[in-house]
Amino acid sequence: MIVLGVDPGFSVTGFGIIKKHGQSLTILDSGALKLSTTAPLSERIGLFHDFFVQKIEQWGVEALALETPFLGKNAQNFLKLGYLRGILYLLADRHSLLVEEFAPREIKLAVTGYGGASKEQVARVLCRLFRNFQIPATLDTSDALAVTLCGVWKINTLSKNTQRKAV
Repeated sequence: MIVLGVDPGFSVTGFGIIKKHGQSLTILDSGALKLSTTAPLSERIGLFHDFFVQKIEQWGVEALALETPFLGKNAQNFLKLGYLRGILYLLADRHSLLVEEFAPREIKLAVTGYGGASKEQVARVLCRLFRNFQIPATLDTSDALAVTLCGVWKINTLSKNTQRKAV
């Protein structure tokens, strides 16, 4: 199973791709897509789309894990995040990807054991789970890997439950 996790943002979008093979987990790719804050909205959405099409096709992604947005102080930003989420849902449909969503507190709780953990705490736990992972320059990357990890765990649980029901 190969899962793409995304922490969408209009200036920086974190992403992570993890492969689960048996009990082994491997980070295939991770990073941050940085979009110009001065470029037209349609151009940024197009770049976002093309970037994730390339990642899905390059790695043979089978599932998509997303962090659910929360309405902060700026409703306009919340609305714009909806555009990016729409692109990801469209890509999921076009590439027949399973989609799972996780709230920020749910992700922090699953990865660190504490729903109010800081971004730095999440990154440090990921460094312990993945020996080759180092705290990135932008914590959007580690946030996205945490989302990805939640996706892997949830899909693994779902597939085990499906196997039990089939028996």
